[in-house]
Amino acid sequence: MLTMREKAPTRRGLLKTAGALAGAMVLPDAVSAAMRATESGSAQLPSSSLAPVRPTPKVTPSSPRVVSPDLMRKALAALERHGNRIALRDRIVIADFSAPSSQRRFHFIDLVNGSSVSKLVAHGSGSDPAHSGYLQRFSNQNGSNASCEGAFLASDYYVGKHGRSQRLIGLDPTNDNALARAIVVHGAWYSNADMLQKHGRLGRSQGCFAVGENELAEVFQRLGQGRMIYAAKV
Repeated sequence: MLTMREKAPTRRGLLKTAGALAGAMVLPDAVSAAMRATESGSAQLPSSSLAPVRPTPKVTPSSPRVVSPDLMRKALAALERHGNRIALRDRIVIADFSAPSSQRRFHFIDLVNGSSVSKLVAHGSGSDPAHSGYLQRFSNQNGSNASCEGAFLASDYYVGKHGRSQRLIGLDPTNDNALARAIVVHGAWYSNADMLQKHGRLGRSQGCFAVGENELAEVFQRLGQGRMIYAAKV
């Protein structure tokens, strides 16, 4: 698990890399080697937590540029706006809800070296009542079962009804009810990649960022505590 003791990169270095990313996104294939180099001083996941239990279907990335320049600019603006709340600014996570749930749209973007890793993530049932696989709307209301948009601070871990989970603090008026609504990161069977073979889309959460059960340990490691998730549909 990554810790708050990670060495923070210089502000100049972050701005340089972030500016380059906002202009032209990195390719999703340029990921694991660079990420391992970046995290060489951090705790390593057991190999069993990363190995799939069965062959998984090919998943099309949401964009050859990972995210659009407009979405990247919005995420970087949110990082700057909430900078005093975000302890770790070396890496951000962007949930690109303009893409369907059949695509890898939960993007871990390294602002130091420009690499990225993308994962599947479900949206809320209240955001997609017809279960089309596409997010139709956001909501910050209790009982909506919808995803909410904006910047989130990754907070502490706990064990709840979905097993190991991570609390999120909403930083914008569009998601400031996230903690009260228990909008969290957790693993779910309906977010496993084999759902695409059976149904062509993931299942739906109650507004949480639900990732595949076999991906959860890696997601927690890459996100850590004190980083920002930015969710939007651009």
